[in-house]
Amino acid sequence: MDVSTTLWVLTILGLSALIAIDFFIGRKPHDVSVKEAGIWTIVWIALAALFGIGLAVFGNSQASGEFFAGFITEKSLSVDNLFVFVLIMAKFSVPSHLQQRVLLVGVLIALVLRAIFIAAGATIIASFSWVFYIFGAFLIYTAWKLIKEARAGEDEDDWEENRLLKSVEKKFGVADKYHGTKLFIKVNGKRVLTPLMVVMLAIGTTDVLFALDSIPAIFGLTQDPYIVFTANAFALMGLRQLYFLIGGLLKKLVHLSYGLSVILGFIGVKLVLHALHESGVHVPEISIPFSLAVIGGVLVVTTITSLIASKKQAEREAAEAAAEVPAEAPAAKSGETEKDSVDA
Repeated sequence: MDVSTTLWVLTILGLSALIAIDFFIGRKPHDVSVKEAGIWTIVWIALAALFGIGLAVFGNSQASGEFFAGFITEKSLSVDNLFVFVLIMAKFSVPSHLQQRVLLVGVLIALVLRAIFIAAGATIIASFSWVFYIFGAFLIYTAWKLIKEARAGEDEDDWEENRLLKSVEKKFGVADKYHGTKLFIKVNGKRVLTPLMVVMLAIGTTDVLFALDSIPAIFGLTQDPYIVFTANAFALMGLRQLYFLIGGLLKKLVHLSYGLSVILGFIGVKLVLHALHESGVHVPEISIPFSLAVIGGVLVVTTITSLIASKKQAEREAAEAAAEVPAEAPAAKSGETEKDSVDA
């Protein structure tokens, strides 16, 4: 898709305006209700849909299809990232009214990092076509790793601070409690970090790791930097509201890792086939409509099986809890009988 400098500037200005609006809405720390989160989630998804339709009307159907495939993929990866955000929030005991501020800053950091990674990726791809082999191999490895972790039943509650974060805390020191939205305070004349700043640094550093998966994945669907950037931007901008909307449902998506592994593996194979095709090898290439169908189908199946599995697990736990009650009741009844006998 041929994108002029003017369109790039207008797009960036438009996205900046949307980010400013989002920041204005969340400028005052408060507890976000499900209703508020639901409304704004719908708004962000609707804006993404309108943008994709606009690409079809003013651009071409190929660009529109690539945008929707990229947007859905990035959105699904973002949902997986929310698991880590939940763990970080819990580990640092972030007050509920400050969580939206943390997420807003985290999204801004993610957007900046994605823009840098996208520019670097586009430059590398333009100069070295063999990089598709590396991207494809990396995604296939990531898919295998996700399946391995899911089958091992690893507990996600073992999130630990990375070395960079620990070194920053050691160098500057951390206050013993939150101080509203302040990032730094003075203790005994020394400038120290507040826990809120530490949380934002934790979110920011994990954003780098998230980009390592998402950027190769979307470049496997399209090599157009404009579509890559806009798909990432729209997927990330609704992340804050999505966190509050489905926060309680995240643990029910027990098969999400399997679904994402299939998607990443599929895109990895697509990248390898594309690299072989670019090298002159006659191999079939996977079309965008087919990719979109696979990605959407995998997410639908994953969601359904996750909800079914979660429901069965809840029923088993309820049955086990109910089975324990009769076991305790006779003991209590027996005790009462003995007491009555003594009284008699």
